[in-house]
Amino acid sequence: MHLIPRDFFARLSVPVAPDLLGCVLEHQTEAGLVAVELTEVEAYAGASDPASHSYRGKTSRNAVMFGPPGHAYVYFTYGMHFCVNVVCAGNGSASAVLFRAGRIVAGEQLARTRRTREGKMIAFRDLARGPARLCQALDIDRSLDGADLCVPDSPLRMRWPQARTTDRSEAVLARGDDPPKPPRQKILSGPRVGVSQAAERPWRFWIEGDPTVSVYRPATPRRRKLVTP
Repeated sequence: MHLIPRDFFARLSVPVAPDLLGCVLEHQTEAGLVAVELTEVEAYAGASDPASHSYRGKTSRNAVMFGPPGHAYVYFTYGMHFCVNVVCAGNGSASAVLFRAGRIVAGEQLARTRRTREGKMIAFRDLARGPARLCQALDIDRSLDGADLCVPDSPLRMRWPQARTTDRSEAVLARGDDPPKPPRQKILSGPRVGVSQAAERPWRFWIEGDPTVSVYRPATPRRRKLVTP
């Protein structure tokens, strides 16, 4: 098992984000292992980023973001969905990268069982296409908030894909050089999804042409109800 070392995450979230594409997030449960190769991610920069959950300071909900890098920040949204991030930089910076989408590379049947409702057939590309679907496929909820992704005895872990686990890659990481890039893929960037502030920052990164990348949808302002006399 070639887990991603903590030093990899001890950087600002924006440069970490594209380096995560192609890496694998896996969750071991009693039901089995499900693993997702990341194809789309989104960076958030803490106190300097109006779209970040930590922009207004530390709360019980976002406390993990202010801790050490390499830990999972899991939150509940819209009263029905979980989303998972990895904390970056550390030292109280409260920056993180949201895992937006991925390709199932292990445990497809278990992921499909978790994602299936009312017997409807789900296309392979849609099993973890979007942050809520990704969490559902991997059975991630708030009980995993704070999980350490860098240690082998954690149920939720991050590892290099097979293409990055050569002797040369291990030597590069040991020297502290930039992480090796996955071969033959073009990474694109663009505005973030579903945020009403600082959405124009091109901090969403994805693998060009990958069918598991989610559909871009800009945030829509909430309509206020008119009160009539």
